[in-house]
Amino acid sequence: MSESNIKNINFHSDILDKEMGINVYLPKEYKEIGKPLPVLYFLHGRSGNESIMYDLNINVKADEMIENGKIKPLVIVCPRIENSRGVNSSSISKEVLSPGNSGIIINVGMYEDYFIKEVIPLIDKEFNTIKTKEGRYIGGISAGGYAALHNSFRHQDLFSKVGGHMPAMELTLEEEDTPYFKDMSVWEKYDPITIAKNNEISKDIKVYLDAGNQDEGHFYEGCKVLQEILDKKQITSQNHIYEGHHNGEYIISNLEKYLEFYNS
Repeated sequence: MSESNIKNINFHSDILDKEMGINVYLPKEYKEIGKPLPVLYFLHGRSGNESIMYDLNINVKADEMIENGKIKPLVIVCPRIENSRGVNSSSISKEVLSPGNSGIIINVGMYEDYFIKEVIPLIDKEFNTIKTKEGRYIGGISAGGYAALHNSFRHQDLFSKVGGHMPAMELTLEEEDTPYFKDMSVWEKYDPITIAKNNEISKDIKVYLDAGNQDEGHFYEGCKVLQEILDKKQITSQNHIYEGHHNGEYIISNLEKYLEFYNS
């Protein structure tokens, strides 16, 4: 009997000019079904990488839910996006120090192009995935949730569902984030709230927002603002405040809800 497995992909990104990694979960039914499966891209936070698959036991939870009939089989892709926020911040890929005394390393480069033009085509080429927006979803945690939201809003032809889980949506540009955004026009280009406010959002997309009631970044505030905008535009969206902090434990405790959303 076949079992689910995780494929570890390492490839050279021409856009970033460096080696990058991706973990891909394939359910045990992947070969048995023999037809294209929906695919969920799930993005890590600023200090993470593709090992989020293992850190959050995403594969274990997916196995369990598929076995119990709570969700249908799907492919789950966790690409490395480094501490980039998924934005095109520099024509040259490099590491810079965040302003101030935080000591945080920020990765600048063409990370939006890397994800859209390299990662997605690679997955669609190598695996039997549904290659239309109806079968392609995107979500993420913290900075990855921010990236998931701006990617879905900026590329509405690619995704039908998006989840921002404790998404790092700030209401104003903070000093530590200035290396990503050379000026306010770049900030507004990628800020999910600004995009939703100033642009038409397809009614074909479904949005899921959530954050913990004790989230140290107060990201439930950004979720509330975005939800109100989406509501006015009659976009199918939901916003939840669950018990918890801004950490992995919060995500793990709600992972089943997320997978149900993407599979609904």
